[in-house]
Amino acid sequence: MIETLYILRHGFRQNWITSTWPTTTGTPRDPPLAAFGEDQAQEVADYFKSLPVEERPTAIFSSPYYRCIQTSKPIAHALGLPIFVEHGISEWYSPVAPGTGLHPRPSSATALKAFFPEIDDSWSSLWYPSRKGENVLEIHDRSAGFLEVFVPEVERRMPTTHSRILLVAHAAPIAALTRELLGDRNLPLQVGCCTLTDVKRKSGAKVLGGWTAKALASGDHLSQGVQRAWGFQDVEIADAKVVDDPGVSGSENEEEGPVGCQLQPSIESHL
Repeated sequence: MIETLYILRHGFRQNWITSTWPTTTGTPRDPPLAAFGEDQAQEVADYFKSLPVEERPTAIFSSPYYRCIQTSKPIAHALGLPIFVEHGISEWYSPVAPGTGLHPRPSSATALKAFFPEIDDSWSSLWYPSRKGENVLEIHDRSAGFLEVFVPEVERRMPTTHSRILLVAHAAPIAALTRELLGDRNLPLQVGCCTLTDVKRKSGAKVLGGWTAKALASGDHLSQGVQRAWGFQDVEIADAKVVDDPGVSGSENEEEGPVGCQLQPSIESHL
């Protein structure tokens, strides 16, 4: 049974330093970490390695974006764990502006394994966000839906091996995931680069609202403290709605691909 969820934001991004950053994967809006971000990721790895064995993560699930897998890599090496890729904790984009196409979607775990051999591509993503974007309510609904299938599915597939899970994601999904786990969609939270949230499951509690917080977006393990903190109060609003984002140029005629829960009915009925 999952008893602890660690939730980690990726490290400092290279595109915050320069506009000419390499596109390793070819996915739009997929910058790598800056050197400082790589240092932050190593500090997280060192922190986890310093914990008693019974407190360390037993599995790592990462957003498919390069910066998140890059952040996961030193942790995977330090703890001797593979990285599972999960689109359900992928980046948040506002609804696409009309006529501008779709938002990007990173590659599959199998394709990403060419860049990160630490990836175990036996895990298939349980959830996909819409490439048409999401408003604030929808990113919370996505996070709630994902958690309700993710926790029991990990417990079903890995019943005796994983009680402490690390999720590596982005500021908005982390804020939404944390709110859903604690049962408070209005929880004020600022999530900085490589900050760590640590929540513990209440005995016999449901997934949503069934956890207590030991740490919320903490930067205590970071030598340079919290950097680039973000929260939903920073969202740009116009006419009481989230401001639209442009899609990726040239994607106007692309198929959106899978959206939402990917569990088959037979598995869902088991849950």
